[in-house]
Amino acid sequence: MRLKTIVLSCLFVLAATAWIGAPLMAQEAERLEIHTKDQTLVFQVEMANTPEQRARGLMFRRSMAADHGMLFDFGTDEYVGMWMKNTFIPLDMLFISSRGEIRKIVKRTVPKSLAPIASGEPVRAVLELSGGITDKLNIKTGDRISHPMFAGADE
Repeated sequence: MRLKTIVLSCLFVLAATAWIGAPLMAQEAERLEIHTKDQTLVFQVEMANTPEQRARGLMFRRSMAADHGMLFDFGTDEYVGMWMKNTFIPLDMLFISSRGEIRKIVKRTVPKSLAPIASGEPVRAVLELSGGITDKLNIKTGDRISHPMFAGADE
């Protein structure tokens, strides 16, 4: 009986460790476009809409494709603070207004850092992309985001 309890306990710990370390897919990836001065860039993004999804974000990921990311929807314009707790890959964070305009970019955030990364002004969303991608693709503040979240923003 004692051996059975030990084996079951070990299996539980292994299963819990695998679940904690596994990426959480917020939901199926959605298309997002960034319109720069010179080009339109297409990304596939997971959505973080709920408080739980936003709290988890990209924690525990070991890699992310260059054309993928996560879009955090706060539902309304508000001051936003992010951090890199349990996030193992550097990210570029794009702070986006409710009109779909990139208002601020924080480049190559430090993995596992608890330092707050503030929006500096009210924003509707934050887009997290692979660290360094904004420099590589020449993405700048003032560039525009196309995604259903921002539909009707120019009306």
